[in-house]
Formats: sequence, C-alpha cells, structure tokens
Amino acid sequence: MSIEELYERYVKPLPARDRLRLVSITTEDLSRETAEHEDSRTRSLLDYEGIAKDNPVGVDAQEYVTSLRSEWDHRP
Repeated sequence: MSIEELYERYVKPLPARDRLRLVSITTEDLSRETAEHEDSRTRSLLDYEGIAKDNPVGVDAQEYVTSLRSEWDHRP
C-alpha cells in the first residue's frame, strides 16, 4: 500500500483535530530521530586538528593529492 493510499483510506477520514494530533506525533517522532542522528555525527573542529599538517602551503590541492596517490603506487 502506498503512502497516498494509506492517507486516503485511514487518515483523511479522521476529524481535523485527530489529523493535527497525528501530525504533531509524527513531527515529535521525526525531531527526536533527527536529533539523535545529528548527535551521533556531531564533531568538534578540534577533531580535525593536524589532519593536513604535511600539506605545504602554496601547493595546488590537486597536485598534492596526485603526489600522494603516486606514492601509494610505489609502496610495497
């Protein structure tokens, strides 16, 4: 059953007050899920400290990445 069919069959016939309550419950549930998901992905800027410390200033980023990749090809 599609969401549209579900809505037409079960939600649309409900009184406006009940549909609003359903929206409220759904919104609260989604907000909670989103907050939990974002909390698990939240990082501090300090987590990235030193991540590119070997990247020399003034070198083109693509050239730097290309040189790193060529090093990988020559590793045992």
